[in-house]
Amino acid sequence: MRIGLLNGGGDCPGLNAVTHGVTGAANSLGWEVLGFTDGFEGLLSPANYQILDPIKTTDIQKLGGTILGTTNRGRFSGKVGAGGVRKIPKELMDEAKANLKKLGVEALICVGGDGTLTTALQFSEEGFPIIGVPKTIDNDLSATAMTFGFDSATQVVVDALDRLHTTASSHKRVMILEVMGRHAGWIALYGGLGGGAEIILIPEIPFSYQKVAEAIDRLEAQGKTSTLIVVAEGAAPIGEEQIIEDAGDGGEHRLGGIGEQATKMIAKLSGRDTRSVTLGHLQRGGTPTSWDRVLATRFGVQAVNLIERKKFGRMVSYQRYHVGDVSIREAVESLNLVDPKGQVVETARAVGISFGD
Repeated sequence: MRIGLLNGGGDCPGLNAVTHGVTGAANSLGWEVLGFTDGFEGLLSPANYQILDPIKTTDIQKLGGTILGTTNRGRFSGKVGAGGVRKIPKELMDEAKANLKKLGVEALICVGGDGTLTTALQFSEEGFPIIGVPKTIDNDLSATAMTFGFDSATQVVVDALDRLHTTASSHKRVMILEVMGRHAGWIALYGGLGGGAEIILIPEIPFSYQKVAEAIDRLEAQGKTSTLIVVAEGAAPIGEEQIIEDAGDGGEHRLGGIGEQATKMIAKLSGRDTRSVTLGHLQRGGTPTSWDRVLATRFGVQAVNLIERKKFGRMVSYQRYHVGDVSIREAVESLNLVDPKGQVVETARAVGISFGD
C-alpha cells in the first residue's frame, strides 16, 4: 500500500516526530510513504514529493520545523478572515485527486490546525480517504485535550519570563511579553502561570487598563518593585476589537500590536517605566520538548492504524492519556477556548495573578 503525508498551516515543534511515527508504522506494515512538499500545494501538477523511509527519518523527531515544508497561504487555504470557511475550487480538488490516483496513493494523512483540517474535510467529502492529525501551538482544537507544539511553545514563554524577571527587577520596570494566541489564551495562561507573571491578559477575558494599573499599584504596596505581564496577541480591552497587524491575502488576519499598545497605556496610567517584548515566531521554532516528541510520534502511529482499519474521515485525538480518534467534522466545529471560570484560571487567581478584570 502507498500512503501520502503532508503538513499544512504554520510550522511547530513536533511535525518531524509525526513524520517519524507515520513512516515507522507504515514501514512495519510493508507500506510506502510519499511526503508531499509545502502542504496541499505539493499535490498539484507536477506533484512535489519525496519517498520517506526509516533511514531518511531516523532521529528527525528531535528537529524543529518540518523536512516536508508547510504553508498557511496559497490556493488551498480553508479559512478566511476571522475564521470563515472557504470552499476550495473544484478544479483544484480534481487536479489534486487525479495526481494522487496517478501516484497510487490510497490514503492521505493531513497534519495541521483548523484551517488545514477544514480543507482536509472537503477532500473527505469528495470521497478521498483522509486522516487528520491535529497540530497547533495554540492548543485551540476542542476535539483533542492536547496538541503537540503547545508544550514547546509554552516552554519558550517560560524561558523568556525567567530572563525578563532579572532585568525587570534590576531596573524596577514593568515588562510586557506579547505571545501568540489568536482566539485562545492557553499559551499566555500556561506560560504566565509557569513563568511567574503577575498579570495575564487573554482573549477570553476582556480587560481594563485601569484595572491593570491598579493591580500594579497593589503589587508595589506589597513590596514588589517590578511586574511581569503576559498578553496574548488576541487579547483586547473591554469594548474594543483585536489589533490587526495585517489583513492577509486570503488567509486569516494577522494579529499583533497589543503589547506595544499596552506598554504606552500602562506607562501613562501607572507612571512606571514600562517596556515590551514580542516573542512572535520564536514560539514556533527550535527543538520540541520530550512531551511533544512523544505525543507527535503517537499521533503519527495512530494515523497509520486508522488507515489500516479503514476509518477514514477521522482525526487523531488525545483524551485522558489515550490516543483515539474523532470525526474531522467534529474537530473543526468549535475551538477549545479558556474557560474564564475554569480551574486553571481559578488557580492563577488563587496565587494572586490578575487578569485585568
